[in-house]
Amino acid sequence: MATLEIKNLHAEVAVEGGETILRGVDLEVKSGEIHALMGPNGSGKSTTAKVIAGHPAYDVTDGEILLHLEDDEFGEDFDIPEDKRTWDLLDLEPNERAALGIFLGFQYPVEIEGVTMTNFLRQALNAKLEEREELFEDDEEEADAEDEDEGYETSPMEGPADEGEVGVAEFQQLLSEKMELLDIDEKFAQRYLNAGFSGGEKKQNEVLQAAILEPSIAVLDEIDSGLDIDRLQDVSEGINALRDEQGTGILQITHYQRILEYVEPDHVHVMLDGEVVKSGGAELAEQLEDEGYDWVREEVYEAA
Repeated sequence: MATLEIKNLHAEVAVEGGETILRGVDLEVKSGEIHALMGPNGSGKSTTAKVIAGHPAYDVTDGEILLHLEDDEFGEDFDIPEDKRTWDLLDLEPNERAALGIFLGFQYPVEIEGVTMTNFLRQALNAKLEEREELFEDDEEEADAEDEDEGYETSPMEGPADEGEVGVAEFQQLLSEKMELLDIDEKFAQRYLNAGFSGGEKKQNEVLQAAILEPSIAVLDEIDSGLDIDRLQDVSEGINALRDEQGTGILQITHYQRILEYVEPDHVHVMLDGEVVKSGGAELAEQLEDEGYDWVREEVYEAA
């Protein structure tokens, strides 16, 4: 079990005189829960996702983003010391946040020619596992590692290829299992990363990445945008599998209620002007679909 806790988060665009986007976001997402974050364009939803992941385009000016981990979060063979069960993500680089179990699914995934899906996913998994080990090393181990590095004269690239913690054969088995879980054709893995993919295939690939990396919390930024009904159902089934089979907590950012017909949220939050102003159950998303956001804005301003 893990809990992502966002408290009084303020953030602005990282340029001199940059616009303030987030104005006190409070949110809590636990493993195994599905949260929908909804709101009109410009309300701060995608900025929230990027700030959680550590995007350099934004500066956090106030607040906290905490990740609380249970002892067995990374499996029975990985003991998490008491003093390393709560992390302030704002002190960590994006790769370190990923190693601790934060995943960001992009609204517009990039295409990379020449890199197969299989190679990309295995390298990403091994990098995550290596980074995680480093984060949980004690001070003595870190000092020993630094001493070993001193005077190192040859490049690791000149020696035998490093298989990483997860070798090729083991990874192929893992990939087959995950693709079967998500009902994805195995030919998909031999293509170059997102190159020539349809919009729906790119979004399926984001879900596959989350299945391989097994994050504690997956932030999915408008993963439903541009999908036809068939592909929307495929992607939704994958999201449900992340929660049901892996226990991943989902923060689903969306404009529309339609994906929530297939991915039923435990909690729905409405964001306006950089704040979460209202929360409720799945029925709140249905009301927003029928009535829009004006009634929420009126309700908030009247209360103020």
